[in-house]
Amino acid sequence: MTTISPSILNCDIADLRGELAKIKNADYAHVDVMDNHFVPNLTWGLPVVESVVKTGILPVDAHLMIENPDVWAPQYAEVGCASVTFHAEAAAAPLRLAKEIHKLGAKVGLALNPATPFEQFQDVLGYFDMILCMTVEPGFGGQSFISEVLPKIRRARKAISAAGVQVSIQVDGGVSRKTIEQAADAGADVFVAGSAVFGAEDADKEISALRSLAEGHCH
Repeated sequence: MTTISPSILNCDIADLRGELAKIKNADYAHVDVMDNHFVPNLTWGLPVVESVVKTGILPVDAHLMIENPDVWAPQYAEVGCASVTFHAEAAAAPLRLAKEIHKLGAKVGLALNPATPFEQFQDVLGYFDMILCMTVEPGFGGQSFISEVLPKIRRARKAISAAGVQVSIQVDGGVSRKTIEQAADAGADVFVAGSAVFGAEDADKEISALRSLAEGHCH
């Protein structure tokens, strides 16, 4: 199943409800939380994410690019995020954190920066609902897709299939009509697109176009 999760990082935050309405035919709203410590950018925190949840327009896919996710991540589940993703590079006890988030009723994603190997986590895949393979260095929207991550996505898909577990692979960064087929062919099934969606004349049509392209290649 192909899942499209537009990132609101590139939206007009002054008209948040209106911008979310533009993407209502997506599967999730992807909300990037950055703390200016783990990544060199500052976006928004729990109050804004909670506001997005309360609109009820879309389930929220929270991507936490922050230090100390062991402390902060459960709070995003508590306010109603459908999925909470934290970075492997930042978590002190990722398996314990995954259990805690699950207990609060949210799905759990584990994010890997482009240079972070997947293999160190392949024996604990069952703790997670999703592996996020970053296809840019985290911190800013509008970057170019790093195609060198594609082999990692292929290895992750192969390991997930071999383990017989239901784990999605999300890609985030530089996803557009030009790159989504490559990512889907490699094994991704959840696609975060920010600039491609909010920069389009018609966000609704762009989401449909991206979904159609990916569906022709998803495993």
